[in-house]
Amino acid sequence: MFDNVIIGQYVPRNSLVHKIDPRAKLLAILLFIIFLFISRHPVVLSLAIVITGTTFILAKIPFRYYIKGMRFIAILIFFTFLLHLFMTREGTVIVDWPWLTVYSGGVVEGSLIALRLFLLVLMASLLTLTTTPIDLTDGMERLMKPLKRIRVPTHELALMMSIALRFIPTLLGETSKIVKAQMARGANFSEGSLWKRLKSLIPILIPLFVQSFKRAEDLAIAMEARGYGGGEGRTKFRQLRWKRNDSIAIGVFVMFALLTIVFGFIE
Repeated sequence: MFDNVIIGQYVPRNSLVHKIDPRAKLLAILLFIIFLFISRHPVVLSLAIVITGTTFILAKIPFRYYIKGMRFIAILIFFTFLLHLFMTREGTVIVDWPWLTVYSGGVVEGSLIALRLFLLVLMASLLTLTTTPIDLTDGMERLMKPLKRIRVPTHELALMMSIALRFIPTLLGETSKIVKAQMARGANFSEGSLWKRLKSLIPILIPLFVQSFKRAEDLAIAMEARGYGGGEGRTKFRQLRWKRNDSIAIGVFVMFALLTIVFGFIE
């Protein structure tokens, strides 16, 4: 299960989305996430689906690979849908059983939240799948550059976020190895009471924390050995250059934001 999580991984491809400036990608994702959760209008949601689908096609990411990686996220989205389905008490009654009552508002709210979460995860995954950690770091640092005037360590913040994203698949892979090792020693994580299952996670969490701190220490030593001293006075071998396709990409998401505002007044 842990091997199927794809957030934080990078898949090299010669696609249009891969060539987009990381600053444009970050701004586009930010606009998409903000305005996706603002409007409930069907036209806006349909446009969000079209944008997501088009971006996915242009990225040339293997469909089977992505579906495999969405299995774990799909479980979380499904439980979110069920939570809204059973907890929302609005609209007409669809199912009226002695032990269960389902309202039309619960179906609508659950479907809406599930769709939003699916599109959000899809676009966030495409960001990491089509952008190298170095480009993500440079893009975040450039976007946060105005914060340097108030002495915010933008380079260090961008580096930490980039390393955190990069280490997601690494830690999940380490977790999978620990689980398999514990199962080979006779551990059982699927039987017993809830308290017993929670206690069985301790042999997983302790080695995972130890390995995480060890990896962090090794990374810090490696950076110090290479003379890393922060972002002050550092130069970059690869310079980001804004191109026409970057402006077009931002223009598409700006239009999406404007349409969201327009249809918000119509509602």
